[in-house]
Amino acid sequence: QVQLVESGGGLVQAGGSLRLSCAASGRTFSTYTIGWFRQAPGKEREFVGCISRGGSTTVYADSVKARFTISRDNAKNTVYLQMNSLKPEDTAVYYCAATQRWPPGQYAYWGQGTQVTVSS
Repeated sequence: QVQLVESGGGLVQAGGSLRLSCAASGRTFSTYTIGWFRQAPGKEREFVGCISRGGSTTVYADSVKARFTISRDNAKNTVYLQMNSLKPEDTAVYYCAATQRWPPGQYAYWGQGTQVTVSS
């Protein structure tokens, strides 16, 4: 089992950058695929991207490709979501999630989320 805690959200102007962190508990962090999702008010949760256990493979939604980068530091039990060139439509609560599967499929564990607000 793994527990996830997101941090790094906040208010930023359009065109700015933020880096979110997803810190995990447990000694088996490196066995988990980590995904990032977001949910805007009144909208369904959507996939942002994910990173494989060792960090060699990342997958991104088309809406964030070339602007967002996911990385991980297994020694620190942390995954990062670097968000550049932010747009107002990126405003959402961002969640990280974990699964031991690759390809990920369904995620078993979720964090509580962190709010990102992009002003125009």
